[in-house]
Amino acid sequence: MSTTIPRLDFDHINRTAMNVLPTLLARWLPDGRRQGHEWVARNPRRGDRSPGSFKVNMNNCRWSDFATGDRGGDPVSLAAYLFDLKQGEAAQRLAAMLGLGGEA
Repeated sequence: MSTTIPRLDFDHINRTAMNVLPTLLARWLPDGRRQGHEWVARNPRRGDRSPGSFKVNMNNCRWSDFATGDRGGDPVSLAAYLFDLKQGEAAQRLAAMLGLGGEA
C-alpha cells in the first residue's frame, strides 16, 4: 500500500497570501511599519537594532535584508526565511494559516 503525498500548489498559496499580505506582515514582523509600498522592519533572524535594512515590497512580496544580502520574491520564501523552514514546510504552514489545508 503506497501513501500519496498531495502536491503543494505553491502558486496558489502565494497568490492567496498576496491577498492578505499586509496582515501577514503585521503578524510576522509586528515591529515593522508601512512606508509607501514597503513594509520596513527589523530582521528577527539577527541582532537588527533599528528598522530599515529589512524590507518587503507589498505589491509583489520581493523582500531583502540589505545588510546580509538575503532575499526572495514571494510569501512562501519569506515565511521560510523568517521561521527557518524548508520551502515545502513553509508552504504547508502558510496554506494551513490561510485555510487552504496543510498543518497549522
